[in-house]
Amino acid sequence: MTDAPADDKWPRLLSLSVHEFRTPISVVAGYIHMLLKDPTATFDERHRHWLEEAQKSCVRLARIVTEMSELSRLEGGKAPLKRAPIDLHLLLAEVVEAVADVPDREGDRVVEVALATGPGPAPILGDVARLKTALTSILQGLRREVVTTDRLFVRERGGTYQGKPASWIAIGEAEHIERLAATGPDSLVTFDEWRGGCGLGLPFARRVIDGHDGAIWSPGGGTKAGAVLVLPRA
Repeated sequence: MTDAPADDKWPRLLSLSVHEFRTPISVVAGYIHMLLKDPTATFDERHRHWLEEAQKSCVRLARIVTEMSELSRLEGGKAPLKRAPIDLHLLLAEVVEAVADVPDREGDRVVEVALATGPGPAPILGDVARLKTALTSILQGLRREVVTTDRLFVRERGGTYQGKPASWIAIGEAEHIERLAATGPDSLVTFDEWRGGCGLGLPFARRVIDGHDGAIWSPGGGTKAGAVLVLPRA
């Protein structure tokens, strides 16, 4: 996301793309599923492996199409947030636990996500489903960029943002997390959500956080696997 004026053609382009992509992806995925389940099929294990890899790619494409659909609705103002009281600490714990169960990079390695939160509850008013999806996308995207260790740290603390109570969440590798946890927005840069290999999860996450009157930044200085985000407390 940039500070450039919004283009009203962007949501329509996304919506049209979703419509055009969804049917062929469903057809290809359907035929692959039929082949893999066909008891009369005579292909060997090598062919089966090829089909299974193609099936995984179809699942990934379908997920991207779903992200495009959600993004177009958010951009077009057709997806109002359903706010309800929630404890951000509990939501973060649930997200971290779910992310930990999914190996990074198609199972090549496992990167642990370690969570530490401030004392007491962290009440916010938020759209639970969308916040959960947004936080999951951020953790999965940053976890892909961990290069010096096998652990990604998430640190939450209470503070203020624009003069109001807020939760600050720092995400980074061990060598950066202490600095990120103590850094304010003046030392950060605009978060780059357009990263390869992450689908449209990060652009979606950025808009969900913005919709909750929060913000997200990158560390700057070429540091990867890091971000700082803030969400207002109730």
